[in-house]
Amino acid sequence: MFGVIIALKDFRVRGGFINSVVSSAWVGLKNFNFLFSNNVVWMVIRNTLAYNAVMIVLGIVIPVTLAIIVSEIRNKTAAKIYQTIMFFPFFLSWVVVSAIVMAFLSYEMGIVNRLLAAMGKETHLWYREVPFWPPFLVFISQWKGMGYGMVIYLAAISSQDREIYEAAIIDGATKWQQIWRITLPLLKTIIILMFILSAGRIFYSDFGLFYQVPRNSGALYNTVYTIDVFVYHQLKASTIGMASASALLQSAVSCVMILAVNQIVRKIDPDSAMI
Repeated sequence: MFGVIIALKDFRVRGGFINSVVSSAWVGLKNFNFLFSNNVVWMVIRNTLAYNAVMIVLGIVIPVTLAIIVSEIRNKTAAKIYQTIMFFPFFLSWVVVSAIVMAFLSYEMGIVNRLLAAMGKETHLWYREVPFWPPFLVFISQWKGMGYGMVIYLAAISSQDREIYEAAIIDGATKWQQIWRITLPLLKTIIILMFILSAGRIFYSDFGLFYQVPRNSGALYNTVYTIDVFVYHQLKASTIGMASASALLQSAVSCVMILAVNQIVRKIDPDSAMI
């Protein structure tokens, strides 16, 4: 936490870290003022919020759906295989994912363009196709993270009392009615918990997703420039104080978001609130 004061200083490296922090000049809120006086910041915030709004919703809907589907597979061996296949992308680094994407989307050697050429259709410079990337980045994000979320919800489903389902079957409930009236209500608490945690990161973006996967293509600048990419570029430009101000602002907003969303949940359903 001591390093937080870098956001309030014109940080210059002079020997060790402590000496650099102490000897750097105080600039007060100058780093924050410059941050918001830069027109690109509003584009960065817009991109970050827009992507996260979509990813938060899909990051709940898709894993919950997959968890319910896998839990309904009676062949346990097949269920484990499907679960492993969906969970495997989570272990891949974004560098590996970007290489896989490059193998598909490369203009000269990419699989997609080769297939298009074989069918007599026009090939594309995919790393310059701006409309293509927002939905594609959302897809890649969900593909990589859905297995992790699915395991969390699948564990919650596995812990549910099976006697409730047996009683529902005796009463003539269909499979859909069991899911809608039993499974989803019992998952409500964990779903809300994951939503609160996700909302707390609404001002963060996955640096690897937005920097590595598009391969820092200049044509996609307005599409993939998010807060974390912005902070990285500020660090490359040696404006460490401004980058620290950006990171501090992210942390503060995340804390406020978690408390605010938790308070809203507490008003609606006190039993589902985190604190």
